[in-house]
Amino acid sequence: MDAMTSLPSLFLSHGSPMLAIEDSPTGRFLEGLSGQFPKPRAVLVASAHFMAPSPTLTATSRPATIHDFGGFPAPLYEIRYPAPGAPELAARAADLLVEAGFDARQDPGLGIDHGVWVPLRRIYPEADIPVVALSVDPRRTAEWHYRLGRALAPVRAEGVLVIGSGGFSHNLRALAWGERGAPEFPWVSAFTEPLREKLLAGDIDGALDWTSLPEAARNHPTPEHLFPLYVALGAGGEGARGRLLHRDVEMGALALDAFAFEGAVR
Repeated sequence: MDAMTSLPSLFLSHGSPMLAIEDSPTGRFLEGLSGQFPKPRAVLVASAHFMAPSPTLTATSRPATIHDFGGFPAPLYEIRYPAPGAPELAARAADLLVEAGFDARQDPGLGIDHGVWVPLRRIYPEADIPVVALSVDPRRTAEWHYRLGRALAPVRAEGVLVIGSGGFSHNLRALAWGERGAPEFPWVSAFTEPLREKLLAGDIDGALDWTSLPEAARNHPTPEHLFPLYVALGAGGEGARGRLLHRDVEMGALALDAFAFEGAVR
C-alpha cells in the first residue's frame, strides 16, 4: 500500500453473533467489503463489547478469541479467529491518544471479543491481518468518542483500517425474536432515518446530538453499541461525510447500517 493513501474509517453494525456463520444480506455484504479498498496492514476496532473506564488497547501478539455470549448453537463457540495482534500499533495508538489528553492504556493480556472477530471473520476470513481492539465507555458522551476517533485519524494514512463495530439500533428486548425478516418498526426508522441523513450530509454536530432525535432512548437504552459510530466518524478526519455502504434490518428493530467516513487527516 502507498503510504500516502489513506483508508476510510468504517462503522459496521455486527448484529447477532450468528452473523459469523449464518447466510444473511449483512454477512454477504461483509464478505464483499474487502474488495472495496486496499488491503490494510492492520485493523483497529473499537468494539461495543469492550468497555473500560479509560481508553484501553489490546497489546498482545496472539489475541485469544473471546466467546462473550450465551445461549447460541455449539458451532459458534468452536470458532477461533487466529489473527495476530499488533503491539506496535497499540503503542502508536496509545501515544496519539495520550497526546490528545486521554488516559490511554495498553493491556497485553486481553483477547478480542465478538464485536471484533465476528465481522472480521466475514471480511478477512484468512485471519492474516493484525488486529488491535479499542474499548468504549458508555458513561461518556458521543462527543468524547468522536474526539477519541479524531485522535486516531492519522493511522489511516499509515495503512491502518479503523472500524467502529456496534449497532445502528440496539434494543434486544424489543426484537421480534425468531422473525429475522420482520419489517422495520416505525420507532426504529423514526430514529435511524434522521441520524442517517445527518451522517450523509456531513452534519457532525447534528449527528453528535443523537439524544435529541426521536425515539433515541428506545433505540439505544444503553449507548455502548452507538458509540463506536462516533469513533469511526472522528477517525474519518476533518470534514468527514458518511457514505452508506449497507442497510438492512433484522427482527424489526436491529438496524444494520454500515458507513464509510473519509475526510482530511491532520
